Amino acid sequence: MAGDAGFYAPLEYSAWLPWAGLGLLLLIAAWLSYIFLSTRQRKEPLPAAPAGPSSDPSSLKRDYLRRIDAVAADAAAGRLTSRGSHQELSLLIRSFVRDIAGIDAPRMTLAELHEQGIPAAARAVGSFYPAEFGTEPRDSEPRNSEPRNSELRGTEPCDPQPCDTEPCDAVALAAETAREVVRTWN
Repeated sequence: MAGDAGFYAPLEYSAWLPWAGLGLLLLIAAWLSYIFLSTRQRKEPLPAAPAGPSSDPSSLKRDYLRRIDAVAADAAAGRLTSRGSHQELSLLIRSFVRDIAGIDAPRMTLAELHEQGIPAAARAVGSFYPAEFGTEPRDSEPRNSEPRNSELRGTEPCDPQPCDTEPCDAVALAAETAREVVRTWN
């Protein structure tokens, strides 16, 4: 066998190749550890729940009555539209219920408010709905001097500058409804 060159041993690997493989395995293990640890839920204490009913309801009532007066004044001055005023009053009533009774009223539907056993607040918020969610006329439309609600007939609208097309007394009536809820809260 003259053409037989003989047996060749396998080539040896370089000395750095096992170290590179081990480094790659460590890098993958570190990456997986980071992913696992960074996505775990922390065992931090939850934020404290609201303290429940206020310890001083009279000061809370005064504060909310002041806020309601501010909304009514802004509407009369033309800084708030009728819709915006009703939305603010609704939010104030809902926030008042949350602050005084610990009920999360700002996130509730009207039906849920009725179910909570707070009928005065639910009726007030429900009475704000037509103005709050109704259509608001465009600026180009003429101002209507007659109130749309039958219960408001016989009242005079405010001067033409501020209150959209609804008379200012609609906002004043809504503000009085909100005040009554705050004043009569037990």
